[in-house]
Amino acid sequence: MHELGIVMNVLEQADAAAAEYNAEKVMKVTMEVGEVSSIVPDLFIDAFNWAKKKTDYLKDAELEMIIIEGRTYCKSCGGTYRTTEHGKKCPYCGSVDTYLLTGDQVIIKDIEALFKEATGGGPDPSE
Repeated sequence: MHELGIVMNVLEQADAAAAEYNAEKVMKVTMEVGEVSSIVPDLFIDAFNWAKKKTDYLKDAELEMIIIEGRTYCKSCGGTYRTTEHGKKCPYCGSVDTYLLTGDQVIIKDIEALFKEATGGGPDPSE
């Protein structure tokens, strides 16, 4: 299950960001995950919920996953199509001279955190 390795990396990055900005805790992590990224969302969520308990700042964090559609471009005819429905072969012209445009990414889109009021923590909005 490679999801756990990716989850550990995400949690490490979010934990480090929370420490850097003096957050009290992370409330939510939003991820963009491509539908052809080889991530199984249910396994990723389970791994996240298990591993977050071992962090300093994410023990109560929620995970939101935005699934990004896989789109493929055909160099022969210029068409684009859903990758999951047609794979590498273009449904318009039958060419396999294609490449993936979107849908293979795994990105931390947003980290929402609660900051300590006494210290006025958080990033400087003027930056």
